[in-house]
Amino acid sequence: MAPHGLIDTGAILALLKRNDPWHEPCAQAFARIAVPLATSAAVLAELFHLLRHHRRDVATAWGFLRSGVITIAPIVDTDMSELETLMARYRDRPMDFAHATLVHLAHRESLTTILTIDHDDFETYRIGRRQRFRILPERRLFH
Repeated sequence: MAPHGLIDTGAILALLKRNDPWHEPCAQAFARIAVPLATSAAVLAELFHLLRHHRRDVATAWGFLRSGVITIAPIVDTDMSELETLMARYRDRPMDFAHATLVHLAHRESLTTILTIDHDDFETYRIGRRQRFRILPERRLFH
């Protein structure tokens, strides 16, 4: 099944951790969006790095991934030059590698919706230089 949007590290963490301040807004947004959502191996590397000291959270993350609500979109060698270009374009932010993979996937897979808590970044990034992301949860739901 084709993905209906993207998901970033912070949103995954918020969904998994009920005590996260972003949990409820992300859970509400996740309940309204069609799945699966795509992400990248770079996002999962960040996720498991942040969870590395919490065995129960790691197990919960694996269960979430096995559920099929998230698909891992491949980043291959031929994508590297575009990732480098994106990171150079947004060097003033600066754009990290995981975010570069998501922006690249948005363009490559024609996806405009992203579940993220990094509003400032994804409000700045553009898909194919012009198109804005539809960011969930909406900032007004949280602040």
